[in-house]
Amino acid sequence: MKILVTNDDGIYSPGLSCLARVASNYGEVIVMAPDVEQSSMGQAITSGKPITYKNSPIHFEGIEAYRVSGTPADCVALGTHLMEDIDLVVSGINIGSNIGNSAWHSGTLSAARQAVLFGIRGIAFSVSVGDEEPDFNALEPFVKMAFDEVIDKEDRELLNINFPRYPDGEILWTSQSVRHYDGKVIANKDPMGRQHYWFTVVPIEPEDEGSDRWAVKQGKTSITPMILDLTDKEYLQSREKAG
Repeated sequence: MKILVTNDDGIYSPGLSCLARVASNYGEVIVMAPDVEQSSMGQAITSGKPITYKNSPIHFEGIEAYRVSGTPADCVALGTHLMEDIDLVVSGINIGSNIGNSAWHSGTLSAARQAVLFGIRGIAFSVSVGDEEPDFNALEPFVKMAFDEVIDKEDRELLNINFPRYPDGEILWTSQSVRHYDGKVIANKDPMGRQHYWFTVVPIEPEDEGSDRWAVKQGKTSITPMILDLTDKEYLQSREKAG
């Protein structure tokens, strides 16, 4: 198996190194990650200028690795173009969870989704954060457990995996929490007195049992199977019945 590893936190992220190490147990690994942080870039692609890549400044213990002047989706596009026969794209491990409605703007998940658009399996990995950054050495065995859970499920093209800050070892297959959240714009001023704004998201409804948000809050590893089709099929079926 040939595995392309990418992320949205950038080539220097310890989560990327952890994911590449674990993935190397399952096949030949190539790393292509953004040269700077690209968090919350969603499915953005670079279309107004060329994309370039260089050797990684970070050593990945014998793994071929490159930094890309583009978004997570660009990394997948370039990697699958340059490298023949990519069987799997894994993205992460993101420093910060990608659960519920964050799936819409997550660069981590979008990289996995971009792989599926090219006909390749895509799996996104993220971990919740607290006051300190995650301990990826401690997390690594749980990442391997998640790989073992999904690696042979080839009919599941797109998976979103989230780890709590301190996993208890149990893995749950979950739904995406789509309850409402409060998108806030907070005004402030920089040291020069110039106005600027921060966009932040705060959940305003409790998590529903069996969802990704609920599982991670319970200390479980969440695996959410996803699809690309956004069609409201219930509405189409109701129209057919009415007509």
